[in-house]
Amino acid sequence: MCGVFGVFGLEGAERYAYFGIYALQHRGQESVGIAVSDGSTIKLVRKAGLVLEAIKAQDLEGVRGNAAIAHVRYSTAGDSGFINAQPFYRETSLGPVAVVHNGNLVNYGTLRKELEEKGYAFQHSSDTELFLILLEDGEYVPPHVDLHPKDRDLLPRIFYVMRRVKGAYSLLYLFPDKMVAVRDPMGFRPLLMGRIGQGILFSSESCSFDILRGQLWRELRPGEVLVVDSAGIRSYFPFPHSRTAMCIFELVYFSKPESYVLEHWVYHVRKRMGQELAREDKVEADVVIPVPDSGVVPALGYSQETGIPFEMGLIRNHYVGRSFIEPTQELRDIKVLMKLSPNRAVLEGKRVVVIDDSLVRGTTSKKIVSMLKSAGAKEVHLRIASPPVIGPCFYGIDTPTREELIANRMSLEDIRKFTGADTLRYLSLEGLRRCVHHPEKFCDACFSNLYPVEVEETASRIR
Repeated sequence: MCGVFGVFGLEGAERYAYFGIYALQHRGQESVGIAVSDGSTIKLVRKAGLVLEAIKAQDLEGVRGNAAIAHVRYSTAGDSGFINAQPFYRETSLGPVAVVHNGNLVNYGTLRKELEEKGYAFQHSSDTELFLILLEDGEYVPPHVDLHPKDRDLLPRIFYVMRRVKGAYSLLYLFPDKMVAVRDPMGFRPLLMGRIGQGILFSSESCSFDILRGQLWRELRPGEVLVVDSAGIRSYFPFPHSRTAMCIFELVYFSKPESYVLEHWVYHVRKRMGQELAREDKVEADVVIPVPDSGVVPALGYSQETGIPFEMGLIRNHYVGRSFIEPTQELRDIKVLMKLSPNRAVLEGKRVVVIDDSLVRGTTSKKIVSMLKSAGAKEVHLRIASPPVIGPCFYGIDTPTREELIANRMSLEDIRKFTGADTLRYLSLEGLRRCVHHPEKFCDACFSNLYPVEVEETASRIR
């Protein structure tokens, strides 16, 4: 999934970038990086680990400027090691350029092979590098696009890149004197623009603007290219509008509940998910408890709709990160045991409805049910505030094979037995679609098996 952040036109941009990307830590925990421009040069800081632990004050002393981009990484395509920490940087015929990317390309292998045969050298195993190398490979200007004089050298290269790649990408290019924000034509991944004083901000989620006391301006539209420099802001739409395919899993799990993304306030969607689940469900219970943190808001909705009291039956250790985005199953399992503790005061002798946002591999749910019963729960009714995940994601979520998805291997009853729950129910796909405005704008392939972009190849992840 990853998180991207950008700031243009503010002195001390490196520090704005530091706090802005910190607000997106939930989107990736493998590495963090910041690229900063002082108007003539671009300097980088890239570190493995979490923002607050990895980047120290002295790391930013020599990288000062008035424009910066930043990234936190959650690996899907490419090696999960430090070699693929972003931003990526390259010296080009346009001068130095850095890029950060959120998403996944479905034709990476094909394009890489083609470019290598042309003699281009790759330094990374991540699809993000294509966004730099393709800048040197060609130009394209659609007949209907009238370019501003300041953009006639650069934008034909960026339009060419967009024409060649397929898949999901929200990205920020940093040049010494400008920043370019790009969102793919289907708008899979979010990208928002904000303001703070005279400065311009970009982020994967609006929560970054809140931490900086900035203002949310608007969301980039699918297929939009925005150029920001000393002359102002210029917007282009190089390709005809196609269908929109915003990732509904952003609203189910990845985005923070206080964020605005994909034309929705996440909190409202998640609360409706719980309410819809309650309307589809009939169960007698004493308490409703969430799996923190992403299950909290759906559980509130479920509790309010059913009248069953809401309680905190699981206590979260906030010094431990998110288990789903750990790169291996072994690490995910360990994280579950580290981050959640049962609250026996709530659970003992009670019939418990436990609400989680999703059930992907099933191992986390199994451990949670066992934990609740060990703490004295009389019954555990597992409720999932989204439909069964039956399709792997090729656009930026780490579910690359059907074999990893428990709903593809087991029936509902077999999943219930596997988790140890007394009963199990998912929100229906129709119910989830009722939770968003204009559901036809969303990609729900992970729940429906209906893919908006044909997958030319399986995006491989080297472990």
